[in-house]
Amino acid sequence: MGMSHVVDRRLNGKNKSAVNRNRFLRRYRKHIKKAVSEAVHNRSITDMEQGEQVSIPSEDIHEPVFHHGAGGNREMVHPGNKEFVTGDRLPKPDGGSGGGSGEGQASDQGEGMDEFVFQITQEEFLDFLFDDLELPFLVRKKLKSADSYQYVHAGFTTDGTPAKLNVVRSLRKAYARRISLAGKRKRRIRELEDRIAALEAQPDSEDPAFSKERQIEDFQAELDELRRQVKRIPWIDEIDLRYRQHRREPKPSTSAVMFCLMDVSGSMTQVHKDIAKRFFILLYLFLQKNYKRIEVVFIRHHTAAKEVDEEEFFYSRETGGTIVSSALKLMHRIIEERYPSDDWNIYAAQASDGDNWNDDSPICRRLLEEKILPMVQYYSYVEITPHEHQALWEEYETVQANFPDRFAMQQLSDASEIYPVFRKLFEPKTA
Repeated sequence: MGMSHVVDRRLNGKNKSAVNRNRFLRRYRKHIKKAVSEAVHNRSITDMEQGEQVSIPSEDIHEPVFHHGAGGNREMVHPGNKEFVTGDRLPKPDGGSGGGSGEGQASDQGEGMDEFVFQITQEEFLDFLFDDLELPFLVRKKLKSADSYQYVHAGFTTDGTPAKLNVVRSLRKAYARRISLAGKRKRRIRELEDRIAALEAQPDSEDPAFSKERQIEDFQAELDELRRQVKRIPWIDEIDLRYRQHRREPKPSTSAVMFCLMDVSGSMTQVHKDIAKRFFILLYLFLQKNYKRIEVVFIRHHTAAKEVDEEEFFYSRETGGTIVSSALKLMHRIIEERYPSDDWNIYAAQASDGDNWNDDSPICRRLLEEKILPMVQYYSYVEITPHEHQALWEEYETVQANFPDRFAMQQLSDASEIYPVFRKLFEPKTA
């Protein structure tokens, strides 16, 4: 019996390997998401900008294959037994003469195969990391993967819709056409009119060969024909119509700015700052997946707020009391001066241990509700403390109740809670 062959004649493009890889990632999505989730908990968030190794048990990558049966009619006698049939596995003895005699820890039981291990890229890692998260209001803005377009004027055309008709240019074309077609005839008309007038002014001639009346009749006949021709020239013709033409051009995606606000008062230890840093980095990576251009503004505060660079933001030793409103005021001023909300998607993340001057907390609530939240897409507040909440948290709870779609708050106690809290802050909102 000859061997069968299955021939796949489907055409493949130049990126055949990429297509196959995407199909592979979709098929083993459950294993990859599990590996990505474990990576989030087992390594620092600062290491998120790299890929990950994914292991898949060998039995899970079994592919269906074609087998050939024996075929034909066969006759055979099967010896019977009361205990086993074909395909049963026989248990190995528990010990005794079948065991080995070495001094190592080798086992005389079990069998297995190595797992299949492959590497996913940074881009694939982040896709799976943020797979079921969303940024609020992002649908109304410009996604990283979606180009927006604008229509620009690109001259005129002879075809178009009535709404795009340019009346002035169409009349100009019609006037030029009438001048071109009637100009020579009108000059001849004026010439004939002058000659007829001159003949009529002449006295009658006695020369029988010269007939003034006959010449006037000939000139008048030509004049009448020219006037009819000029009158038949349409005032505006279809070829005169001009329509405005527009061209569709890509428009750069709307940019995003991320404000990082952190309390650096004496109660904020370096451990608190490290936890805050990881949360900020995770938010930055999330924004990177949705915007082509991102700017980051670092604002640190104790009793006074200051815009600083990243190094000073996380590692400066300057400390003091706590007045949170100073940071909110500075953020509002920077937005008005450099980041108009019509051109920028504004996001803010605030980290604090919850301490604040009691008289200042109501001021923070008013600043957020009246000035900042109407301008931003989303504002997230994380309180890094295992202790009970204070006045700032209570005021912020009022803000969250008034702006549930733009303001979110969660508590953190240690680094292991960063990712779950982040997911909680940015989980898809149910309708």
